[in-house]
Amino acid sequence: MDEPRSLDSLFKEKLLRIPDYQRGYAWRREQLEDFWEDLVNLPEGRSHYTGVLTLKEIPASQVAKDAREFWLVDDHSYRLYHIVDGQQRLTTFILLLQAYIELLRELPENAGKADDAIYINDTLSIAALESRFLFKLKPGGNAFRTYKFGYTTDNPSYDYMRYQILGEDGGGTVVETFYTLNLGNGKRYFKEQLRAWHEAEGVAGLQQLYRTLTKQFLFNEYIIKDEFDVFVAFETMNNRGKSLSDLELLKNRLIYLTTLYTDQELDPAERQDLRDLINSAWKEVYFQLGRNKSKPLNDDDFLRAHWMMYFKFSRQTGKDYIRFLLDEQFNPKRIHRKVVQDIELEEAEEQTSDADLEPDSDAGVEESETIEPKRVAELRPHEIRDYVKSLQSSSAHWFQTFYPELSGDLTTGEVEWIQRLNRLGMAYFRPLLMVILKKFKNSQERIDSFKAIERFIFVLFRMTQARSNYRSSEFSNAVRAVDRGEMSLAQLKERLQNRMGYTFTDSGEFKPDEFQLLMQKKFDDGQGYYGWSGLRYFLYEYELSLLSSSRQKKLDWSDLLKTPKETISIEHVYPQTETKEWARAFKGVRKKDREAYRNSLGNLLLLSSAINSSLQNDAFAEKKTPKLSADGNKLRNGYADGSHSEIEVSRCEDWGPDEIRARGTRLLKFLEKRWQIRLPDDAARNALLFIGAADDDTEAENA
Repeated sequence: MDEPRSLDSLFKEKLLRIPDYQRGYAWRREQLEDFWEDLVNLPEGRSHYTGVLTLKEIPASQVAKDAREFWLVDDHSYRLYHIVDGQQRLTTFILLLQAYIELLRELPENAGKADDAIYINDTLSIAALESRFLFKLKPGGNAFRTYKFGYTTDNPSYDYMRYQILGEDGGGTVVETFYTLNLGNGKRYFKEQLRAWHEAEGVAGLQQLYRTLTKQFLFNEYIIKDEFDVFVAFETMNNRGKSLSDLELLKNRLIYLTTLYTDQELDPAERQDLRDLINSAWKEVYFQLGRNKSKPLNDDDFLRAHWMMYFKFSRQTGKDYIRFLLDEQFNPKRIHRKVVQDIELEEAEEQTSDADLEPDSDAGVEESETIEPKRVAELRPHEIRDYVKSLQSSSAHWFQTFYPELSGDLTTGEVEWIQRLNRLGMAYFRPLLMVILKKFKNSQERIDSFKAIERFIFVLFRMTQARSNYRSSEFSNAVRAVDRGEMSLAQLKERLQNRMGYTFTDSGEFKPDEFQLLMQKKFDDGQGYYGWSGLRYFLYEYELSLLSSSRQKKLDWSDLLKTPKETISIEHVYPQTETKEWARAFKGVRKKDREAYRNSLGNLLLLSSAINSSLQNDAFAEKKTPKLSADGNKLRNGYADGSHSEIEVSRCEDWGPDEIRARGTRLLKFLEKRWQIRLPDDAARNALLFIGAADDDTEAENA
């Protein structure tokens, strides 16, 4: 390895490409801030060691004649390299440089000037800078750009880098992912930093930054020769910047393992085919995890869910899955075939307290372990192949469990029930949904299983005081059983039903005692149903039930969550702060009992935060109708032109104890029908409303 080199010298006569098997640009604010602070705080005359840049040279013979790089490689003036390590730092350099160029163009003194007339210093123009670091223009009538740094054409970020970052014309529609979002954010971050720097330090400050970046940021360049495998080198490298995720570590481990087989176990063609499969699989996994660019899925959550499905479930938390994958299942020792001799070593014995030893214990005596010679690989290539295929196919189904409406492969019913589970909270069932989507193709079978899971979660975790991990081990183990065909969906549904058995009588009636005890605690705390964790989901399901006889959906869950600050709001029709008008409506109820009416189920209504705040403590007659200005313009909506639930409430002439009781009973009957819960009788329903009979006027006045 030569002496550290500056970026200025590294880019000479090189075309650098990020191959498709590499992850996209993963640096975010923390890493960008570190890079910027290193740049602006580096003293004059000092150098900043940036790390190792590891490259793999691509022979000129492998560059296709129709490739954009061919004209530069063909005349031997440039060489093409794949970046094995260092791509995050080099990408950051390009983002900063492009932001630098764009800022210079926008300065008032450069308005209307061509790039070759805008100078960074006395001798270097923007056009010359672009030629040095960004792209070469092919001369002739069909001139086009050949980028000095970028992605290979089959990398998902290829088009975004060209058109959205480097400003090439004619991009059309460009696919965006989580990684392209990071590219855009990086360029934006540096553009604003440079703008502020220019305002504080002037053009001289910009010139100094350019010198520091290109002359004083140093890399050790390491070029891998043809005979030295890329992934053998990468396996032993220390990566700087943003740490590799477990998923990325596993990918490279699998490719590294392919280098350990003999040609008899894996001939060159098979070895290349297996590597191609791994790269292709990870490309698909990265696409699925970053498919929703504003809300990417966590790499390690997916990897753990798949591990649970493919290998085993563990009650341990943390990194148990990656320890198993790297240290046990895909450990290089399972392929190494060198004979290991049993050598006796003198071991240091850790001293322990006498209290830790049982009487007559021989804990201090340790038998030597005989190590049998290994001559045949335990881990066969087909095991790696099967695992990779499963990981690839599962990634799409994992995405479907989060964003079913974006998948394009599910029926309307499947989308609706997965959305329900996301609204309710899937608890520990998401891996089970993934495997159901993976293993079963019949839509109705899938929907029936989703319904059973949804009922289990709602009844046990919203209507009883079951702990959140109740039966978690059992149903987490079911993930693997379903994937292996050892458990059918019918058996899964039967098990879900059986594990709910303690909440029902032998005749099938729901035992309301636990729900009543749960809600009694809420009423004792002064919250009542308003503090019930299942309320928002329950009221939204009731709204959807009213939709069945209507042509128009009036309320959407996403509409209730438009901004981080705006959440689903529960309206107390009879408000928490009582006015004179409301006091008259509840004249027959003792004051100490009115709080129960306020928080009883029938008095709570789902609507948007904006409407809730505008209605406040208005009388019922005012809440029902829109509020108009003097000139007839609508100032706010009322119940009458709100959701179906609001419209239903608006049809009442007045709102008092009788209306709250009637609506509460109606909602409980909906609950029974919707979740197949049969309450014993009307007395049980009345008890769950937590409101007594209205008192006479005299008692109320004397209370």
